[in-house]
Formats: sequence, C-alpha cells, structure tokens
Amino acid sequence: MRALLLAAALGLALVEAALAHALLVASSPARRAVLSHPPARVELWFNERLESAYSTLSVETAAGVPVDRGDVTVGPDDPRKLSVALPALASGRYVVRYRALSVDGHVVESSFVFSVK
Repeated sequence: MRALLLAAALGLALVEAALAHALLVASSPARRAVLSHPPARVELWFNERLESAYSTLSVETAAGVPVDRGDVTVGPDDPRKLSVALPALASGRYVVRYRALSVDGHVVESSFVFSVK
C-alpha cells in the first residue's frame, strides 16, 4: 500500500511539472479570426513570464513572405505578453509563428492563422 501511495504521489508530481510549461492563453487577433480591418499588432499572452532574448514572433503571408515590422517585444509591464507591430495589411490570410521561452527554461512553439477581408 505504501508503494502504491508513493507511486501515485510521484505521478502527480510529474503531471504538475508537465503542466508548469508556458502555454498560450490568449491572442489578438484570435486563432482563425476573420477581421474586417487589419490589426496594428499581433499580441500573444502566456501563462508564464517569458525570456525576451529567446522568444520570437513573426507574421507571414500564406505564401511565406514576412510582413511584420520585426520589433518583437516582451511586454515591459506584462512579461507574459509577446507582441510585434504590423504594417497596413492587405486582404488575405496570414500565418503567426511563435517560439516562447519561459523563465523556467521550457520552450513552446506553434503557429496559427488569421484572415483580413
């Protein structure tokens, strides 16, 4: 019985550690959003503070042409926020790609799309 309790406690500790990684909790624009006006920025919010030197964010056309202004920043007032400015975007589909390193040393990377009418 004691071994079973120890195994269960170890399992819970591993699950808790796995859940401690940075996760994207919100974005503007949202995933798969269809916008009538182009956004001025893409902003991502994570559940943990980010390391600015190792976190990246880019926006491309569906053909892979970069369109962001390259000024990726981790929010000075909110170290969980990653953002990049955009020029006036034409109608079309855009791909947001991000790689975020949280202060606990874990990396999360993914992508999503949004469209401008």
